Amino acid sequence: MVPPFAFATATEILFGRGQAGAAAARVADLGRRVLLVYGRDARRADWLADALTGSVTRFAVPREPDVDLITDGIAAAAGAEVVVALGGGAVIDAGKAIAALVPATRPMLDHLEVVGQGLPLDHPPLPFVAIPTTAGTGAEVTRNAVIGVPDHRRKVSLRDARMLPRLAIVDPALTDGCPRAVTLASGLDAITQVIEPYVCTRANPLTDALCRDAIPRGLAAIRRLMEAENADARDDMAWVSLCGGLALANAGLGAVHGLAGPLGGLTGVPHGAICGALLPHVLLANCRAATDPATTRRLDQIARWIGAAFDTPHASMAEAARALADWSHRAGLPALSALGIGPEAQEAAAAAAASSSSMKANPAALTASDLRRIMEDAG
Repeated sequence: MVPPFAFATATEILFGRGQAGAAAARVADLGRRVLLVYGRDARRADWLADALTGSVTRFAVPREPDVDLITDGIAAAAGAEVVVALGGGAVIDAGKAIAALVPATRPMLDHLEVVGQGLPLDHPPLPFVAIPTTAGTGAEVTRNAVIGVPDHRRKVSLRDARMLPRLAIVDPALTDGCPRAVTLASGLDAITQVIEPYVCTRANPLTDALCRDAIPRGLAAIRRLMEAENADARDDMAWVSLCGGLALANAGLGAVHGLAGPLGGLTGVPHGAICGALLPHVLLANCRAATDPATTRRLDQIARWIGAAFDTPHASMAEAARALADWSHRAGLPALSALGIGPEAQEAAAAAAASSSSMKANPAALTASDLRRIMEDAG
């Protein structure tokens, strides 16, 4: 019997090489006054700015978004009819938050989770178009935006079902030539985001179908991309990233993201690198703590997928976790300590993770001691 479930995503998704060529015309259908949000290199947005008709205001996102940056973006969006974000996960989250908050009449803090009241938006967002240029976060199909709150040293979510983009354009060609370190960290984040929804407590048949295809595909693709630039592997990673966004938005995540949010807020370290460092050790901790036979079977399957990808066939979870961690470090992923995440931040993150929405869907009950051990092993 198929259990009941719900599934929500962007109103429309365009996927495939060449799809970005349709962006300007599709944006024009949504509004003539555009706020174009992009990353630190303005030149990478020139092709779209030049193609857009009507009035275009540009807004740069040179870092992961925080409250001050979003406030500046809201001011820049005055008079905009549509918001377009072209960039990585930070850029898309910033654009999503700006589109949500421009019409809002309440203070931003009222709508933020953990540090605020987490209230729903009091007005519908502006139409929002997401065009990712990295394969990692899947933010182009999620209903939240992660925002840093320096006063609280936390990263928290602005969340509302209406924040799902009106249009997501996933063109793998935009990720071609992405720097090696970014490819590795964002790719491991994408893989984490198809593994955690697959084992979490809120998995459903549709997210399962996406994740079962995406997990082995992503593991193979990231390995190929660390060996050489490969268009087919770029296409696969873009698909895996999209699947991760679809899955996490409709099932949930787990302890990797439960820890990564606080660690990122405390230290400012990029999210993908933290997730990549934590993933093998969280998998092993979940395997040790899991009591549900169905969860154990899924974790065993993940171990076999990892083993197959990294030359350890029929691996146990201990062997698979070690193979993934060793390969990641050889590929250039730093340990937590090398990222500047020391014992003080780890202790604070273990305490803060309890209030994380991601931790609530983790497939096994992990204690604060378990979480500290995970971070020690990843350090």
